Amino acid sequence: MKAAVIERPGELVVREVPMPEMGDYDALCQLLYGATCSGTDQHLLAGHFPWPVRYPTILGHESIGRVIRVGAKVRRFRAGDLVTRVGAPPSAGLNVNWGGFAECGLARDYWAMRDDGLPEAAWRPYRINQLLPPEADPRGATMVITWRETLSYVTRMGIGAGAHVLVMGSGGNGLSFAAHAANLGAAVTLVGSASREPLGRAVGATAYLDYRAADLRERLAQLPPADFVIDAVGKAGQIDLALPFLKSGGMVGIYGIDDYGRCQINPHAARVTFTVYNGGYEEGETHDAVVAYIQAKRLRAEIWLDLEHPFPLREIGQALEAVRQRRVVKALVQLAEG
Repeated sequence: MKAAVIERPGELVVREVPMPEMGDYDALCQLLYGATCSGTDQHLLAGHFPWPVRYPTILGHESIGRVIRVGAKVRRFRAGDLVTRVGAPPSAGLNVNWGGFAECGLARDYWAMRDDGLPEAAWRPYRINQLLPPEADPRGATMVITWRETLSYVTRMGIGAGAHVLVMGSGGNGLSFAAHAANLGAAVTLVGSASREPLGRAVGATAYLDYRAADLRERLAQLPPADFVIDAVGKAGQIDLALPFLKSGGMVGIYGIDDYGRCQINPHAARVTFTVYNGGYEEGETHDAVVAYIQAKRLRAEIWLDLEHPFPLREIGQALEAVRQRRVVKALVQLAEG
């Protein structure tokens, strides 16, 4: 089968890789579509990922697969099921991060593993492999991964009705944070690229500010103080820009990884006492909520993706370049031929 492989930093190719070898709890899936992650994918390709990476590695973690065959102990998955976060496993001389841009991959039946008494450490990581409704569009379903991560993050922060949320960044994650906060009943100010204002408004931002505006601080000062601030990009110094506009007892979180490990928070930039959120997220805990939002049309993938014009897998390089040049928010990649 074919997969998108980063041979070494800066070198991305589509080449033949081994077919996955199934275990008893595995479901072999044909991978249908994947979406790019502007943060993770670009950092992996550039060789600037914050955590250790062994190259060559198969790229991609936002892919949807359809079950072809199941292992002997699989009970939850059946042929034809749509499953999230499917990826190719590592093989001899080939690693994965997380193997989603490939023609086939594996999902693991964590429910069966848990019920069979395997330790939690063995099955919990596979809560990312969740079932989708049969009627789900696998193109738009690639957004489920981003939406689950970001919804888990905001709900763990405690964002809810009546709050004022300031989101820094208008990429795929920033727009997702804004959408979730709005769906939870919060007022949202989004600071991002001027060209993305229509998208920010479409996801529910009540105020939208150009991050390049010379009077950005003055405009922020005219808004109510923020209960929550989320830096969706993770640029050094960006969170400090927002601190003067934080409400007493408010909370800030740095989600983005652009300058991971190099971001510093200057508490004196704030006029109040505040909390730094460092509780992370877990995709599996918000799967059902995200599916419900999709079914209610309160999350619409077409705001983030061009569903009608996916890039074929062989053009994964062009897809990532379109994201890098900000021609698209996220790129949709068709993994299965035909």
